[in-house]
Amino acid sequence: MINDNNIFLSSSTELTRIDVQELKVGMYVSKLDRPWLETSFLFQGFELKNAAEIKEVQAQCDFVYIDTLKQKKDTRLKQKNTVFSKGWLEGRETPVQKINFNAEFEYAESVYHETTSLVKSFMQEIALGRALNAEIAKKAVAQCVQSVINSPDALMWMTQLKNKDEYTSQHSMNVCVFAIALGRHINLSEPELEELGLCGMMHDMGKIKIPLEILNKPGLFDPEERKVMKTHTALGWKLLMASSGMSGCAIDAAYGHHERLDGKGYPRGLTEECIHPYTRIVTITDMYDAIVSNRVYRKGRTHLEAIKLLIEYSGTQLDSALVIKFIECLGIYPTGSIVELTNGEVAIVVEVNQAKKLKPKIIILLNKKKIRVEAYPIDLAKTDTDKTGEKYRIKRIARAEEYDLDTNLLYKMGMINNKLAIS
Repeated sequence: MINDNNIFLSSSTELTRIDVQELKVGMYVSKLDRPWLETSFLFQGFELKNAAEIKEVQAQCDFVYIDTLKQKKDTRLKQKNTVFSKGWLEGRETPVQKINFNAEFEYAESVYHETTSLVKSFMQEIALGRALNAEIAKKAVAQCVQSVINSPDALMWMTQLKNKDEYTSQHSMNVCVFAIALGRHINLSEPELEELGLCGMMHDMGKIKIPLEILNKPGLFDPEERKVMKTHTALGWKLLMASSGMSGCAIDAAYGHHERLDGKGYPRGLTEECIHPYTRIVTITDMYDAIVSNRVYRKGRTHLEAIKLLIEYSGTQLDSALVIKFIECLGIYPTGSIVELTNGEVAIVVEVNQAKKLKPKIIILLNKKKIRVEAYPIDLAKTDTDKTGEKYRIKRIARAEEYDLDTNLLYKMGMINNKLAIS
């Protein structure tokens, strides 16, 4: 509500209008007297840290709104959290998994489907010109966080269920899951994971405003189409800015997930020091899921092909330290991978062994002659040889279509959860 003293009150904000000549170091600028896009400021909302920043605001605005409650909240967070400091990844140990894959799978399955449907509904609402409900989104992300904290592989397995006709919504959900998993791997706190997950879920909302003939084009974009496609970052920024209660980091991730460390990204050409850590994580997980997913114009690539590309882009486009952590998080043979064993059998990976990464839990699908058999689970960490005494080792990751396998169909047939129940 608005009172006569120019103070805007809500449950989480207290905005006071102030002339820019009265600004002081430590104040938190939450709103400007003009659209953020018309200024050079990188983030929507920031604390004034020095005289130079005050002068920059004075040069571009006549008055601003100060959020005293947000300022106090941010101060408390900074005292507890060093996520923005130099070397923030150092000394972060991955937490122990709380429960096993089998026990978590049913809950993860429910969370994934419910949240993916929610993301689709958000996109439908946006397409109709309606506002996005940030509070419902936050509650859904919180459920994802709980599942990943319990057993990250269970929810990450669900990201293997691909549907190219629902790519945008599934991609947003997958980036949310991968971002939370990476955040857990580097031991972020639960509130940090929830904010990071929201960044992943919201990062591509601007694509809903892109014409479908461009968004779903089965071939390469021409220069004009590429120009239109690139506007999805600014469109997402505007959509999320208009969503009451939306996290500032989520807004920044939507605007900046195509920025690159070397300054060759878009829309602002930001360089390394200007890109938020959460946005860097979303950039990596966004790129990974895009590479491994089937698109209207190409087949998805394998996990190993994807991480090879991530490594290739490290240091110039992507944060190399975070890329390494993401690869550690996924493992060599991530959950959902189709693998060929050295004895010729073909299986699907269902759970990564964090202590023995070359020996995950798998479900055998094809025998040595590549003939389908009644599927059965094997823990490679406990079983060294097959029935004939031949060594069990993974030879390579394969594409499902090489053996006429369909991960979606295996899941619908209950192949995964049924076999887990008896393993």
